[in-house]
Amino acid sequence: MADYLETEWSSAATAARRERYYAASQKKFVPFKEPLVFKKGSMQYLWDVEGKKYIDLLGMNVCISVGHSHPKVVAAAMAQAQELTHCTTMFYHPTPAHFAEELAATMPKGQEWVVHFTNSGSEAIDLAMVMARTYTGNLDLLALRTAYHGPTSAAQSITGIAGFRHPGMPGHVAFVAEPNQYRGIFGPGTDPYLDEIERTISSATTGKVAGIFVESVQGYGGIVEMPKGYMSGAAERVRAAGGLYIADEVQSGFGRTGDHMWAFESDGVVPDIVVMAKGIGNGFPLGAVVARKAIGDVMAEKFMFHTYGANPTSCAAGRAVLKVIAEEKTQENSRQVGAALLERLKDLQQRHKVIGDVRGRGLMLAIEMVKDRKSKEPDADVTAAVFESCRGQGLVLSKSGPNRSVLRMVPPMCLSLQDVDKVADGLDRAFTEAAA
Repeated sequence: MADYLETEWSSAATAARRERYYAASQKKFVPFKEPLVFKKGSMQYLWDVEGKKYIDLLGMNVCISVGHSHPKVVAAAMAQAQELTHCTTMFYHPTPAHFAEELAATMPKGQEWVVHFTNSGSEAIDLAMVMARTYTGNLDLLALRTAYHGPTSAAQSITGIAGFRHPGMPGHVAFVAEPNQYRGIFGPGTDPYLDEIERTISSATTGKVAGIFVESVQGYGGIVEMPKGYMSGAAERVRAAGGLYIADEVQSGFGRTGDHMWAFESDGVVPDIVVMAKGIGNGFPLGAVVARKAIGDVMAEKFMFHTYGANPTSCAAGRAVLKVIAEEKTQENSRQVGAALLERLKDLQQRHKVIGDVRGRGLMLAIEMVKDRKSKEPDADVTAAVFESCRGQGLVLSKSGPNRSVLRMVPPMCLSLQDVDKVADGLDRAFTEAAA
């Protein structure tokens, strides 16, 4: 048996251990050229092992919704963990049962909603796929190009970015053009993209579908917001072909877009299934599928189990997240701070010609880099250069989009108006430095 190791807080030692003991599949997802080891987080800020402070514009991949180590969330999880850390769903526990009721209450009125807790967003996507196929009796699914829905085999099959797809994915998936208002294949507008759904159903499926998966705002695809009328129009066309509308709110949910609790609400659509994760637990592993009861009921005959899905410690954290969102008005903060930051990003666009587009809503924002504004040719190299310079400015964000040419900003929803100037000024210096 190996000796117990004392934790060594060293960037070099941590990097060496990862290199030696991590599988290649877990070493790929590294943003910066040089390792960055974080030791502490508090609300919207992070500190690395050397003590340097950063503004977290990534939210640890959108998992930190209300703030790093938020005291109310930590206290709720600690209290539950000290009482009973885990309770399998084979037995009953009030914490996940209450949380299910509270989540259902956030859904559109007029429907009876049921909740199935999972360990992660990818598992939730997989379950939603099974639900849709079981309920409709149809196999074919639609998804959007440049969509990202997760790394499990099933979730990969509806992910439209080659870099996230591996061999062995299940089939019966057809992709439709995403309604990207900046570089979509049909240009700006909504109707051509809705027409494409009908064409795809008639040519790439049996004519009957199980459903369509839509990120209300595409996350890893580069913060691509669905234009007005698209989500409701997609739901109408898919339902006419026997399918369901499944909203992926893993990144855009819990008030992040500012105007609504759920981003699908901006278009007045009522989904049949909603998938959520990441910000649901503010860093505690948790995901959920919320479905109309009639859809959930079709799963009654066969075994479906997620070991930690209704873990009471994670669910206690999730309940605290909902309370913090309400009490600290984080949705309204996302709206106000996001609008202020967007204005500053638009100002940067005027002064740095490599910026082709600035977009987003609430605290889901993006800067897209191009070699030429007319051709809109993506510029992954300058994106990487700006990204590396941001580290020196104390900013942590991500490179996203199918061409890695988008800087994605999805900070904790406690980012303040006082932070906006620091972020914008830091980005300005990063762009200037990268151009030098």
